[in-house]
Amino acid sequence: MDIDTVLLETEEKMTKSIEYLQREYRGVRTGRANTALLEYVKVEYYGSNVDLREIAGISVPEPTQLLIKPFDPGSKAEIIKAIERSGLGLNPQSEGSQIRIMLPPPSSERRKQLAMQVRKMAEDCRVTIRNERRDANKSLEALENDPKSKISEDQVTSAKEYIDEVTKKTTTKIDDLTNKKVSEVEEI
Repeated sequence: MDIDTVLLETEEKMTKSIEYLQREYRGVRTGRANTALLEYVKVEYYGSNVDLREIAGISVPEPTQLLIKPFDPGSKAEIIKAIERSGLGLNPQSEGSQIRIMLPPPSSERRKQLAMQVRKMAEDCRVTIRNERRDANKSLEALENDPKSKISEDQVTSAKEYIDEVTKKTTTKIDDLTNKKVSEVEEI
């Protein structure tokens, strides 16, 4: 392994951590309806657990409603059970061949809980980023101490500085995403 590989892998892992955080944030409920809220709800479908988005179309007909249209009308009862068991606090209503969910705005206490949840997700992501930084620095030190590699101390120092810059940029992006999501959650 060489310095470029360590730097590239570290940057790639940090980018994936940001992408994961963004996916997680899409599932956090805000005052507006969002299809991401239900996409990963697991539904018992013919003996296996599948994501809701794989067996039904989810749409937002109004800002405070979600509409679910099962591809297989026989799965409607299982979808309703899965949504009720999901712990999202949603009350699905059966309407013919589709399911409608009204999303009342969250109470101020619930908004505070959601904001805390968002901040906790951000802190978990920051910990992951710091761990990636630590691992990269260890790899660079191992390269420096390896007698077979012809890597100088200056090269390792500049690589560590680059990793620190990437870490700062990534944590700044996490902070920006978190502030944006918290303001969405706290908005009525």
